[in-house]
Amino acid sequence: MSRRELKFLVSEPVALSIREFVRPYLELDEFCIGKPNLSYAIHSLYLDSDQLDLFWHTINGNKNRYKLRVRFYDDRPNSPVFFEIKTRQNDAILKNRAAVKKSAVEQLLHGHLPQRDFLFSDDPKEFGALNKFSRLMADLNAKPKAQVSYLREAWVSLHDNSVRVTIDRNVQNVPRFGCGLSTDVPTKDYVFGNSVVLELKYTGRFPEWFKHLVRVHNCMQCGAAKYAAGIENHGKDNYLDLKTNPSDRGFFSD
Repeated sequence: MSRRELKFLVSEPVALSIREFVRPYLELDEFCIGKPNLSYAIHSLYLDSDQLDLFWHTINGNKNRYKLRVRFYDDRPNSPVFFEIKTRQNDAILKNRAAVKKSAVEQLLHGHLPQRDFLFSDDPKEFGALNKFSRLMADLNAKPKAQVSYLREAWVSLHDNSVRVTIDRNVQNVPRFGCGLSTDVPTKDYVFGNSVVLELKYTGRFPEWFKHLVRVHNCMQCGAAKYAAGIENHGKDNYLDLKTNPSDRGFFSD
C-alpha cells in the first residue's frame, strides 16, 4: 500500500518529548526493544547514475521519482539484504523490496540477471521487485554512490503498520563505490549535525493526533532527504567514480 510521510528536523530534547507523547498511541518496534536509546542501526547503499540523476530529481523536487538502495542491518553473512525501490508519486510513497542473500549482492550490483535462488523467499512479488530493481538499475546505468547509516527509534501501530513514527539519529553519508557491505562508517560527520530526523508515516486516514504532536512541539516540516543532503554537504565531486578521485581509494574501499 502507498503511504504518506511527513519529515521534520528536531532537537534531541524535543525527540525525547515526542517519545513520551507517542507512547499512548503506539508501541515500540520489536527491533528497538532492549537496544541502547531504543534504536537499531540501519545501513543503506544508494545507487545512482554517474550524473547523479536520482540526486537531482530530489533536489529539483520532482513529483514522480524513485530511489534505488540496498539496505542491511548487520555484518552477519546469513542475514538478508533488502533491494529496495522507494517511489514517490506526488505525495504518496510506495516501497517495493526483496530480501536477498548476501552471497548474491555483488553479482546483482554488477548486472547479473536475478535468479530465484538469490532470494530468501519464493514469493513472486519479491522476485518481481528484484527484477524491477535490476531493470531500473540497468536503464540508469546506476552504481553504488553512497552509504547512508543512522540509528532508528521506531514506534508502530498496536495492531498493524498503518501508523509509524520514526526518530533517526546520527545520520551519516559517505561516498561508497564498491559492492561491499560494511557497518563500519569511517567518519562521525553527521549530515544534520545535532538535529534528529522525525518522520510521521501513515496509510489510509490521517491520524488527528499527529496535528497535536506537531503543534505542541512546534515542528516545522522539511525535506530531510538523507542521501541528497549528504551529497550537498560533502560536495558532488566526492561522489564521482574512484577513477576520478584516486585519493579516496584507501578511505572508501570495499
